[in-house]
Amino acid sequence: MTRRSLGARTLLFPTPVLIVGTYDADGRPNGMAAAWGGVCSSRPPSIAVSLRAATYSHGSIIAGGCFTVSIPSEGQAREADYMGIYSGRDEDKFEALGLTPEPARHIHAPYVGEFPIVLECRLTHVHELGLHTQFVGEVLDVTSDESVLDAEGNPDIELIKPLIFDTGKRRYYGIGAAVGEAFSIGRREA
Repeated sequence: MTRRSLGARTLLFPTPVLIVGTYDADGRPNGMAAAWGGVCSSRPPSIAVSLRAATYSHGSIIAGGCFTVSIPSEGQAREADYMGIYSGRDEDKFEALGLTPEPARHIHAPYVGEFPIVLECRLTHVHELGLHTQFVGEVLDVTSDESVLDAEGNPDIELIKPLIFDTGKRRYYGIGAAVGEAFSIGRREA
């Protein structure tokens, strides 16, 4: 295999498409698309999202001390992309898209009512990382639309069909087929 240097870039495959929900200083709901995020701790359950200080949501997370993360499915790519293109400074994105800003149960932040999975997060850490600020939130609750739960009541990735982002080609994709059982496929034969 021949390798070629591509230089220092933010290439990681895939990255999730996350809609970060906050209320602004006037109590207006806002959602913004972010792909720089993921799980950062199992105990306490925590996720991190990284936003530029120039975003409207950045100040709202600091002021409010919380945020939600709504996970869109493949069929909601247009809405997710719109939330990443336009700013809540200039318009109500929920209204523009015909989406419902639902109030979270455990924190003071909205989520996208039409998206299948929502994480409610209390801000626990703020890390300045250069162009981005990383916000770590302890997950206080996860809610799911019943239509994406399996027979045991767990979220099913094949029903959720989460939207993912290709940082290299700047395109959205869906997930592929399962390729094996985690913590099993790599075991030595007995």
